Amino acid sequence: MTVVGEAARLLEGFGRRYAAAVRLATVAPIVAIALFRASPENVAGTAVAGGAAAVWTCGYAWWLRAGRGHAPVALDVVVLVGLYTSIFLTDAVEDRNTGWLRLLITFACVTCQWHTPPLAGGLAALAMGGGAVGLITMAGAAEVDSSLITGTVWAMPAAGLSRAAWVLVHRAARRADRAAAEAVRARAESQVAEAVRAEERELGNSLHDTAATTLLMVGIGQVRSDAQWLAPQASRDLDRLRSDSGRTPEHADLVELLRADLDFVQLTVEFEAPDALRLPFEVARAIADAARESLTNVRRHAGTTRAAVLLSGDARSLRLDVADQGKGFSPGTVAGTRRGLRESVRGRMSRIGGTATITSAEGAGTLVRLEWHADE
Repeated sequence: MTVVGEAARLLEGFGRRYAAAVRLATVAPIVAIALFRASPENVAGTAVAGGAAAVWTCGYAWWLRAGRGHAPVALDVVVLVGLYTSIFLTDAVEDRNTGWLRLLITFACVTCQWHTPPLAGGLAALAMGGGAVGLITMAGAAEVDSSLITGTVWAMPAAGLSRAAWVLVHRAARRADRAAAEAVRARAESQVAEAVRAEERELGNSLHDTAATTLLMVGIGQVRSDAQWLAPQASRDLDRLRSDSGRTPEHADLVELLRADLDFVQLTVEFEAPDALRLPFEVARAIADAARESLTNVRRHAGTTRAAVLLSGDARSLRLDVADQGKGFSPGTVAGTRRGLRESVRGRMSRIGGTATITSAEGAGTLVRLEWHADE
């Protein structure tokens, strides 16, 4: 089954509307030509035929714009060939006044190719053109002027050229649809790949911030292996890794997440914050994780057991400061391969549209400022 894309569908609608516009735009001058070339005694009959042509064209144009099926195309053929029989009642051949009928047939054959399937359009053009040629031949046009027959025959080649042009345009529309579909597919694959990379990054961050950090501190002797808090911390690390792979709520209380982390950082923390601050879960989790990593860095590197955490703002805009009066460091000397600040702090804040600013100097302590605004 062929799936019609957006460009092809719009083109088909345009074909119907444009065919209606062409038929309507040409019927008035065509009828005027008929009346102008008719002899005085045939004006009345010609006016009746021209009026019937105008009424039918208006009705057919309305049907084209309404866009309901292809059945009236057959009726269009019958009506136009029937109108052509007026040459027997108006002496059109003797008056050499068949041109207006030939124009009606030609425009119908040409525009029919813009809103019908190829077979239906071809049969309609053959029926209209062939019927007109047969009638004008029966009226004795060859005896008056053979060019009357030749001019009528050209309606069929004109229909063929119109169909060829329409096929080319339609193919271009289908190519555009295929290109659009390919772009959508590529974009979807890119989004899936980015989601996988984001998941891998967050898993790596979680491992770095939890089990890997705890084990490293034990391994390098920063923490005794029999420390009382070590077992609860390891259990909490495992719980955190399990929760990262499960379903998450829509919102979370940032203050609650921060308080839960303060109980396990093994620091004396001065904490100031509102009573509660509900945020989208991904935002709250990222800010809390970045703050926890900042406190872990204080414990591991600052040479102090005290820190301050100050949270201010609301659900639209907030600032979280993590400060210590430790030995400080020069941020410019931190290797780019160090994951803690690059991914666990700055990376997390960047992915939620926030920022992380680290201010520090040798012997002057460190301030990590996390900022987030909902409109960003």
